[in-house]
Amino acid sequence: MSKLNEIMIFSGNANRQLAENICSHLQLELSQAEVRKFSDGETYVEIGQNVRGKDVFVVQPTCTPVNDHLMELVLMADALRRASARRITAVIPYYGYARQDRKVTPRVPISAKVVAEMLMAVGVRRVLTMDLHSGQIQGFFNIPVDNLYAAPVLLKDISANFAGKEVIMVSPDAGGVERTRAFAKRLKAGLAIIDKRRERANESQAMNVIGNVAGKHAILLDDMVDTAGTLCAAAEMLMNAGAEEVYAYCSHAVLSGPAIDRINASQIKKLVVTDTIPLRDSAKDSQKIKVLSVSGLLGDSIRCIHSEDSVSSLFI
Repeated sequence: MSKLNEIMIFSGNANRQLAENICSHLQLELSQAEVRKFSDGETYVEIGQNVRGKDVFVVQPTCTPVNDHLMELVLMADALRRASARRITAVIPYYGYARQDRKVTPRVPISAKVVAEMLMAVGVRRVLTMDLHSGQIQGFFNIPVDNLYAAPVLLKDISANFAGKEVIMVSPDAGGVERTRAFAKRLKAGLAIIDKRRERANESQAMNVIGNVAGKHAILLDDMVDTAGTLCAAAEMLMNAGAEEVYAYCSHAVLSGPAIDRINASQIKKLVVTDTIPLRDSAKDSQKIKVLSVSGLLGDSIRCIHSEDSVSSLFI
């Protein structure tokens, strides 16, 4: 079995705290890299340590500003390849552009595929990500992709906080039913669905509730919360349908535009997210937002990849 001292973990500027937490979990030091901008906005990367023959992991969610963080990841991978790293694994807890995974109208790109091609072109030989918006994105790569799930972390928190209470898991749209049903099965809870129509990107209109939520603690479940329009409208509908309380659990806290104001003014009692994306200051100040860490899950996955053990065993 390979030794952990053959692992080197680097981080760009997207979520350095998560990278440090992963290193702490593995009892490693975060490797040295300088990532900054020139005055004209170009990204500059310099690897500060010898990586020849090392198993290298670059922790970099491609969250806002997406293009800057994506460019950091691409340039770091290229620098590591040219420095003779044995293998480069891109650890992308949040995969930006994932929602652009197919042609929904004529003459538009499949941006998630473009990102995959870029990463492979600069020498990335494995991708470790979490709760992909669409599972088929794994097929855009010609290299191994490990799509982790935040479910163990979220389920543990739900079990601890709702023990003995009558809970119903709610999918905010039809696309999330499979995920929500899996949670409901593990928790031995009921299942409800919000029937929703989306008029355009980042705007949605909830229509009605399918299922009996009266007198129950309703838990909305989604892979990400962006502008929070869907979750807030769903929470209002659930309360109108007689739910006792409404909570929301999401893997990725994108929280763009008016999201924070909407959440603070909504019927949602608590929004629980993970640290795949760092919260901006206004989100940190919100009393309604709680953050769970997935650093242990990512750290264990890195250990499994390095030692050639099964990653799926972490979820079985």
